[in-house]
Amino acid sequence: MTTPNRPGPGTGRDTPLDRQAGALANEVEGYLLLHAEREQAQHEAAALCARLPWLTDGQAEDLTRHYLEQRLGLTRQALQATADRAKRLRGEYEARYAELRGALLRRHALCACALLAVSAATTTVSCLAAR
Repeated sequence: MTTPNRPGPGTGRDTPLDRQAGALANEVEGYLLLHAEREQAQHEAAALCARLPWLTDGQAEDLTRHYLEQRLGLTRQALQATADRAKRLRGEYEARYAELRGALLRRHALCACALLAVSAATTTVSCLAAR
């Protein structure tokens, strides 16, 4: 249900509350993804340690810790590279959109001027022919 002061979804209006809710949703999603990634890395480290039965408990814990640091660091780098690429693409797409929009505006203005000129010429010819 929408109120007069608060438009609903799909209205194209972005309120501070909408931005705050979106930021919170992104933060929760990020937390859940990080938790899932950490859990997956923990399982992989445990599987690696299981294949190395000669490790002591301390060595297995140390290997697990190093594996988790390495894996999560690589994941962080991959996500950062993806985010950087998305930012660059957004800039490129916005620039191209602005360029196309300007070209379309110029074409419409040219067509409107041409129609106005044709209309004026037709009116002038009609007035002259009526005399």
